[in-house]
Amino acid sequence: MAETTSTRTEVPEAPSGTLRAETRSIDWVPDAERHGKIWHQGPLWFLGNFQYFTVALGFVGPSLGLPLGQTILAGVLGIVVGTLFMAFHASQGPVLGLPQMIQSRAQFGYRGVVLVLIGTLFTYLGFNVADQVLLAEGLHGVFGWSPGWVAVGTALLAVLLAVYGHDWVHRAFRWLLYVSLPLMVLLTVGVLTGQAGGHAPSHHLAFTWAAFFAQFSAAAAYNITYAPYVSDYSRYLPRTTSPRALIASVFFGASGSAVWLIALGAWLAIRLGAADGLVGLRDAGDNFIPGLGAAAAVLSALSLVATMGMNAYGGMLTVLTGIDSVRSIKPTQTARIVTILGLAALWYTVASLITADAVSTIFTALTLMLYLLVPWTATNLVDFFVVRRGHYAITDLFTPTGVYGAWSWRGLTAYGIGFAAEIPFMVLPDLGGWHYTGPAAQQLAGTDIAWVVGLVVAALAYLVVARSLDRSTETAAMTVSEQELAAR
Repeated sequence: MAETTSTRTEVPEAPSGTLRAETRSIDWVPDAERHGKIWHQGPLWFLGNFQYFTVALGFVGPSLGLPLGQTILAGVLGIVVGTLFMAFHASQGPVLGLPQMIQSRAQFGYRGVVLVLIGTLFTYLGFNVADQVLLAEGLHGVFGWSPGWVAVGTALLAVLLAVYGHDWVHRAFRWLLYVSLPLMVLLTVGVLTGQAGGHAPSHHLAFTWAAFFAQFSAAAAYNITYAPYVSDYSRYLPRTTSPRALIASVFFGASGSAVWLIALGAWLAIRLGAADGLVGLRDAGDNFIPGLGAAAAVLSALSLVATMGMNAYGGMLTVLTGIDSVRSIKPTQTARIVTILGLAALWYTVASLITADAVSTIFTALTLMLYLLVPWTATNLVDFFVVRRGHYAITDLFTPTGVYGAWSWRGLTAYGIGFAAEIPFMVLPDLGGWHYTGPAAQQLAGTDIAWVVGLVVAALAYLVVARSLDRSTETAAMTVSEQELAAR
């Protein structure tokens, strides 16, 4: 099988624990470099959601008039559903040792995957745009800091973390968790004991299905949107890693913090009357113990900056995969750094032009991400767990002439059918004065179930079209692939 330069790395990977930046990007990670540990996954994804964005997510339901109990219930259900998809994607990393989007070439083709990469890149950029808006508003509200300087400083810190790469992302998240967890526990104790302030809501709140599903969908989208890159952070784990243990570690890590902080955010919005999550954290914490709120706000903001670094790292992998799908490239360290800097300039510019409030920005971004990613996640998971059951010819994923081809009509068809099925059920939030509610959604009183429809339809469509796959040819290609990899 022809080999392209995309599967090679010019410089060996730095050993775990050194100060060197990561050298690998979109290439395969050999067994000798698999130094990760399962227990690292729980803290990574716990802290990935243990920050200001998650608190603000709890403001979605109250902004639509949903009471506290129903907001928390919708948030919990959404997080559980979304995290299941995320956790199953994580199990692909140790099996293949590849970034998620490289593996997706098996469903969409070497060049066809570019369609999915566009939606994935939108996710990374969308998160960092929303994060920058949140941090600029929040830190200005808490400390009076200049929103412009906050945006510049957070972008630079995120870039630095992304440049150092995989090991340093894990390391930064663990240390931030160790420091921020006790503060957030204390603040929560203040809320539960009634010493953090709070009062009955000053305006009328009432249950509606539209508001409930909006909060549910936003929470589900939050962790589903990790799906395109969750295996990027598990690909350094040994092949012998237990899938069940890994899925459990990711699931409980990512869902535990999200459920906690969404509930806290809902309380801040309704009982404390906060208009901004970071300001609400400061007020609630300082009501309980002077200085606690300010410290919790700073740590929550730093955790969000670390998440921005994670997004920049994943965005870099996505861009390089897209370029490599059109024209083969060497995944050098210079290419990584230049791509990260370019992405930072883009999200900084877009975020600087946003005029909507933070909660509105979050809801709009998450809704669009969900519509774009759900048909992909359905196709990818059905292929991995049902159709091919984790068996792929890895070297063929790096050439358009391999067994997976340049364009795979099966995956592209399933994605297209799934996305098209979503359109009548969509409820798009306001986008610069333009909005859209599909005819089916209108019949459901504005309730948005588009992503559920897209998920089911795309999965069924792929199952049908995958019946014509020539598995014997793939089996032969896998044998050759394993021989090539073993020789490196």
